[in-house]
Amino acid sequence: MQPKDRVPYSAIVDRPPLRLPEGKRVAVWTIVNVEEWSIERNMPRTVLPPPYGQPLMPDLPNWAWHEYGMRVGFWRFVEVLKNFNLKATFAINGSVIDSYRRVAEAGLKAGWEFMGHGYIQRPMHHVEDQRKAIQDTVKAIQAFTGKKPRGWESPGLTETFDTIDWLAEAGIEYVADWVLDDQPVDIKTKHGTVVSVPYTVEMNDIAMMALQNHPSEEWLRRGIDQFDRLYREGEKTARVMAISVHPYITGAPHRIGYLEKLYEYILQRPGVAAWTGEQILDWYKGAKK
Repeated sequence: MQPKDRVPYSAIVDRPPLRLPEGKRVAVWTIVNVEEWSIERNMPRTVLPPPYGQPLMPDLPNWAWHEYGMRVGFWRFVEVLKNFNLKATFAINGSVIDSYRRVAEAGLKAGWEFMGHGYIQRPMHHVEDQRKAIQDTVKAIQAFTGKKPRGWESPGLTETFDTIDWLAEAGIEYVADWVLDDQPVDIKTKHGTVVSVPYTVEMNDIAMMALQNHPSEEWLRRGIDQFDRLYREGEKTARVMAISVHPYITGAPHRIGYLEKLYEYILQRPGVAAWTGEQILDWYKGAKK
């Protein structure tokens, strides 16, 4: 099926009002993305172009840029989220559970929701057997946490025409790949309905910092602007705001403070539900009844 066959067009202004509990207006969820970058492959992202513009292998500088996030930046997230009493949704490669066991254990201890993020950090289009990779990721998370993941975010938000069917077959209930709405949306699959929980390419440090090269303070300004508009619109019908961060980007010393300031701004407002992806999913399913 084509995407528009799976998700028929719907104007948000034509829908019945969607209400959060206790008169809340906006559900805000934080997604911490943790990945394994193999030095034997081309780096998924780069901060430093190769000399003379010629790709070099191994790409030590860009591999080390990412590795800094796993060794240092990630632990800033753990501290910040704990200080604000927030639970993240932990988008994690299945392979990370073994390769970076200490990181996986910290997410589990913090009570974060584990969400599948592919088995390795590679576009789904380049995975030889997507179905097996999805199943392997689900099994790895279940074996480690004792619970099957309910959510999924593909590496780079990539899906082929069949990915969503294989995700549904594996028991995935919601995805973050379909960044097309401010409210949850039902996606038709061969194995029932999967819900799109609103994710973001706007409040996403990959797009903002690694690709658009904004200054660090832009994170706070854009985050406030994003929240204020959704909060205002949420008075009439509920909105969802995603905050997507990566340890090697927002976990850097010159950026982490802006994440703290954004939480300070958002959480002092009444009417905010600081939830995980699965909490948003459960609310949405209940609201439809």
